[in-house]
Amino acid sequence: MQERIDQCVSEIAGVLLGKEHQIKLALCALFSRGHLLIEDLPGMGKTTLAHALSKALGLAFNRVQFTSDMLPGDIVGVSIFDQKDGSFRFHPGPVFTEVLLADEINRSTPKTQSALLEAMAERQVTVEGQTRPLPAEFFVIATQNPTTQAGTFPLPESQLDRFLMRIEIGYPERAAERAMLEGRGGSTSVDSVQTVIDKSLLGQIHQQAQCVMVSDLLLDYVQRLTDFTRSQAEFAYGLSPRGALALVSSARTWALMEGRNHAVPEDVQAVLPAVAGHRLRSVGEFGGDGRALVDHLLRQVDIFG
Repeated sequence: MQERIDQCVSEIAGVLLGKEHQIKLALCALFSRGHLLIEDLPGMGKTTLAHALSKALGLAFNRVQFTSDMLPGDIVGVSIFDQKDGSFRFHPGPVFTEVLLADEINRSTPKTQSALLEAMAERQVTVEGQTRPLPAEFFVIATQNPTTQAGTFPLPESQLDRFLMRIEIGYPERAAERAMLEGRGGSTSVDSVQTVIDKSLLGQIHQQAQCVMVSDLLLDYVQRLTDFTRSQAEFAYGLSPRGALALVSSARTWALMEGRNHAVPEDVQAVLPAVAGHRLRSVGEFGGDGRALVDHLLRQVDIFG
């Protein structure tokens, strides 16, 4: 199984050069049955990563370009009157897929953003009083531009908390960028990505990730981390119980991806920035972003108490 996961990372890395760690985090979110938020500047490969991920896993893919005039019905679907039989017929929206790319999600209004809340939390949508299930593999990859850019609406905390992880792709390393400029070291077409993990194997990964052993000592470490965020003055608010559960779940999956059947503190540390960064807000010297807070958290909280 680890060999297939490594092969999947390599397949996606063929179109997103030099970003193996970000690719592994994205896969970790999906294998943990969570959703992924990618925040970065335009042109950094956010859409490429989302599309390549769906191709490597053989999942149906829909993309929605979020804009300020978009309505919730544009995402979940609407009922339209059919004159032939004199009744309303539901036309499903793009949310009825396995991988939904919500591109530039923070360019839409909070009302439209909230249309995804039920889908992300319960894998179902309720339209006009009727609840309709989504595919079991339903997975949202949302991209957003930095909130300092014009025309963006900040995601509310309730929406952010639905994302298991938030990652940044960042500028490529010099060698990887040179390879891209010279047209070598990988294909620029997502169509070249081959399916490596099918739905059957994906289901096995989901199950095995939940069976990864977590010791009491590791849970003590996780609780010290969460307690620190809730008790120190530099944190506007601490990690919620959902955030703590997300940390343990992601650490389990990361351990599985590393070929182990038990999680260690290094697994928690590997996923902590992606899991906790968007869930924390700071006051004082750290500014408003959670990234600096996560670095502070890792420095201050000892593994062994």
